[in-house]
Amino acid sequence: MTRLRSWLANPWGKPRFLVLFTALYLAWSIVPILVAIRFSFNEGRSRSTSQGWSLRWYTGDPDLSVLHDPTMHTALLQSLRLALIAVLVTVPLGVALAVGLTRWRGRGSGTARGVSLATLVTPEIVMGTALLLVFLNLLTFVELGTMAQAIGHITFSLVFVVIIVRARLLAIGPHYEEAARDLGASQLQAVRLALLPMLVPAIVASGIIVFAISMDDFVISNFLSSGTSTDTVPVRIYATGRTAPTPALNALATLTLGATIVIALLGFLLWRTVRAARGQAGSTVGEFAALDAETIR
Repeated sequence: MTRLRSWLANPWGKPRFLVLFTALYLAWSIVPILVAIRFSFNEGRSRSTSQGWSLRWYTGDPDLSVLHDPTMHTALLQSLRLALIAVLVTVPLGVALAVGLTRWRGRGSGTARGVSLATLVTPEIVMGTALLLVFLNLLTFVELGTMAQAIGHITFSLVFVVIIVRARLLAIGPHYEEAARDLGASQLQAVRLALLPMLVPAIVASGIIVFAISMDDFVISNFLSSGTSTDTVPVRIYATGRTAPTPALNALATLTLGATIVIALLGFLLWRTVRAARGQAGSTVGEFAALDAETIR
């Protein structure tokens, strides 16, 4: 018994239960998703009993499939549209804000960093309600629908880009920019040639997260929707799930999951391509030393 107790308490031994806990966590996370995907290919209308395999709920059913139900494929297109807008706008803004907050030294810098994290601790329902009141009473030129939803998604997800990019900036430090300036680069060139290439992993990761958050958002999309034509996938699933849902909802959710995975894979491949093109270490001071001084100026 003493031997068993010492074996379990040995901090230098191999992890005893790590593999088991990891497997249980993966099973708990993935199995429900796989079950939902399985029933999206069900032949019958049941979402709990296996009734064969079919593409009926994707394309086959002339009335209820995702392809033929206008509310469903409109919701999927709307979700993709909002997610792409959010990525294209939020990532550049987030990177610029992260660089500014990290490099800012002086009065008010700490307060600005704290305020920039406000949306992270604000409940999403509060954010959705506040944005709705702003658009209805103050910014009345912003109509509810795609524009209002896009602004809401950008506002809500901006903080995640700031956090990810700031973490990378703090890990890099200011040394590479300073070395580039010492070699003759201007401030803009130091940021563009030395800093941004090293931020590529953080930029890609933040873009993937923003896309996933936008695709998954329900509260803001629901509050700022102007009707069925601007409903997103989560809103459509919620609205249909309260009536008589069919496996078409599973098919719609599966397509949404597939789109998110494809974007994540494309982002990973982009990062790998950039990394291979610039070498394992990314942009270094040695690259500036190899540049012609006249070109840098």
